[in-house]
Amino acid sequence: MELCLGTGDLSTESLWVMVKGRTAMGDITVGVGYRPPDQNDSVDEALYRQIGAASCLQDLVLMGHFNHPDICWRDVMARHKQSRRFLDCVEDNFLQVIEEPTRRGAMLDLVLTNGEGLVGNVMLQGSLGHSDHEMVEFEILRTVRRACSKLTAMDFKRAHFGLVRNLLSKVPWGIALEGRGAQDCWLIFKDHLLQAQERCAPTRRKCSWRAGRPPSMDKELLSKIRRKKEAYKRWKQGLAAWEEYRDVVREARDKVRKAKAQLKLNLARDVKDNRKGFYRYTANKRQTKGNVGPLQKLSGELATLDLGRAEVLNDFFTSVFSSKCPDHTTQELEGR
Repeated sequence: MELCLGTGDLSTESLWVMVKGRTAMGDITVGVGYRPPDQNDSVDEALYRQIGAASCLQDLVLMGHFNHPDICWRDVMARHKQSRRFLDCVEDNFLQVIEEPTRRGAMLDLVLTNGEGLVGNVMLQGSLGHSDHEMVEFEILRTVRRACSKLTAMDFKRAHFGLVRNLLSKVPWGIALEGRGAQDCWLIFKDHLLQAQERCAPTRRKCSWRAGRPPSMDKELLSKIRRKKEAYKRWKQGLAAWEEYRDVVREARDKVRKAKAQLKLNLARDVKDNRKGFYRYTANKRQTKGNVGPLQKLSGELATLDLGRAEVLNDFFTSVFSSKCPDHTTQELEGR
């Protein structure tokens, strides 16, 4: 379905369509644009108004040839006034996913998205025919809409860990675990631990306001961005002056930049004490995620399913608590 984003009396070389998703999938807006190198400022502003209106949509992918070769996307800097104006328009609400030049060492063709993880597998596929531009291939990753969850979680910040230690110390572990295998011992310990956890840790409703938001986003920053969008709507309706809207945008942009820089500084400074947060942040930036590959059983067969791999790992680790070792382990020890 084609969208009509108002630009007044000026027309831009752009096309906006909404791709309808299925029941469990969200709709995606796709925009294609071209900016001639000699385009005047008034048409540029019309294009930026279109981009600003489209940025309020939920999932958006914008691609095209925008002719800003002086922009350094790694440092987010530009030399010319028109390029800096384009950066101001897209920096706060979009991510630029192309990292390699697309024409004679310059990055002219861009793919912008307003959602992290919405675009992936970006590749340059060479030129088509006599064109001197690189073809860009990428995938739009559809995600299932988040359902409203009413689950509760343990609030370990208010848990009474002293009582947990006291309850577990009263269990006669020697009698309870005597003559049992590793799996049975683990189930007995797990049962006692869960019982102590239910008694000592209160529950709370899961807070979903941070779902799908960047780690640097807090309530104060979220209110600044909402205020910026409200100011844009008032300016479009003629209820606010351009100077008022500009000041709100600059304030929100400065807050976003400072929040991102502060997050990276905190992660780098506290990496020794907060390794979990550091690796969570780096894992979210990765395009691919690792997985356990096929494992070989003692019979020589390969376990490819999740259940089979779990059984192979379980058999290997439980062999540590028994006097019998697998044949391949014994041969390896004798070889050493």
